[in-house]
Amino acid sequence: MFNMRRLALLPAAALILAACQSGSGESPDASASADASANPTESGHGMADVPNVVCVGEATTYLDWLAGDLAISEADPIEEPSDAGNPDDLLALIKERGEIRVSTDPNYAPQSFVEPDGSFVGFDIDVATEIAERLGVDVKFETPDWDAITAGNWSERWDISVGSMTITEDRKEILSFTQPYYYTPAQLAASTASGVTGVEDLPFELPGGAEATTLPTDANCAEAIRAGREEFALWISSSTTVQGAIDEGVPIIAVGDPVFAEPLSVAIDKSGPPHDELLYEINNIIGEMHDDGTLTELSNEWYGLDLTEGTASSE
Repeated sequence: MFNMRRLALLPAAALILAACQSGSGESPDASASADASANPTESGHGMADVPNVVCVGEATTYLDWLAGDLAISEADPIEEPSDAGNPDDLLALIKERGEIRVSTDPNYAPQSFVEPDGSFVGFDIDVATEIAERLGVDVKFETPDWDAITAGNWSERWDISVGSMTITEDRKEILSFTQPYYYTPAQLAASTASGVTGVEDLPFELPGGAEATTLPTDANCAEAIRAGREEFALWISSSTTVQGAIDEGVPIIAVGDPVFAEPLSVAIDKSGPPHDELLYEINNIIGEMHDDGTLTELSNEWYGLDLTEGTASSE
């Protein structure tokens, strides 16, 4: 019934799923639902009467997965530029400016969100801030819509994206990617009111058996469920965001295993200024942050586990 085209999951995926099912922020109802899912014979549930609609963020890989068009990829090899010191390279422009402009999502906790005082916080925010510090410049955050970021043609409104962007074949045509700075599984979730406690409760197959409805960000889907909207009961987002919503009291549960793994990277617009030196420098910084434990420390701080190692490859 749940005919998912699996990708090889990260070693951390099982830990995330366990955290989703037994974390300190989980409600007793969610725990009971997880147990029922594990043993559908004892759950007492048949097919749930739910719309065949899944909410996802605009221009996300979750939308591609639902359509059966997901093509996760790896970053292309990054070699040291032969013309180091190019004054027209984006790296030189950033250093002359003394500031790197980073696009991010203001409503994607715990990756990135805005505090009441207007300050940006989250895992992606800390990663971007550390990159800026190691480049020797200040950081300024911009908040364009996600579809504008993934579409390229940034017109130099921001320099890089540190927004948990998955590397895909389509995106590589218009964006340059560094090595991944971390990995997360994509997770299906359902409202507790739906009666869905496991994938066997769905009266349709995924992917291919449901339509997608999009909202500007993944988090808007959780907000809509909290507000009592009934045109959809299912949501796909990162496991970290799903668990964050559960911890905040959104009436949802994680359903089944993660559906695919996401290698998440820094991106730069290919239509902008030359950026071979900037890409090489940031890629090296990310490698250093892996090696010296900075990324592991930040991951543990924001997610409670290390999401910085893994692979993703299609079956």
